[in-house]
Amino acid sequence: MNVETLEFIIHPDGRVQEKVTGIVGKSCREVTAAIESELGIVLTQESTSEYFAQQQHQSDTATTQVSSFSSY
Repeated sequence: MNVETLEFIIHPDGRVQEKVTGIVGKSCREVTAAIESELGIVLTQESTSEYFAQQQHQSDTATTQVSSFSSY
């Protein structure tokens, strides 16, 4: 289980630095979009390795093998 965190550093000059961890793939942009629109203009963005990672989905697919036997 990953812990998703958003960290905000507010600098004395008013700049806000945002750091997102624990969110894999492009969904981090969906999470932060509303916050960023309220904060103001985004000057720069740096993607982390988590952004480029693939999400792993577990599958509960079972393989069934059916054997037919006939006796003559």
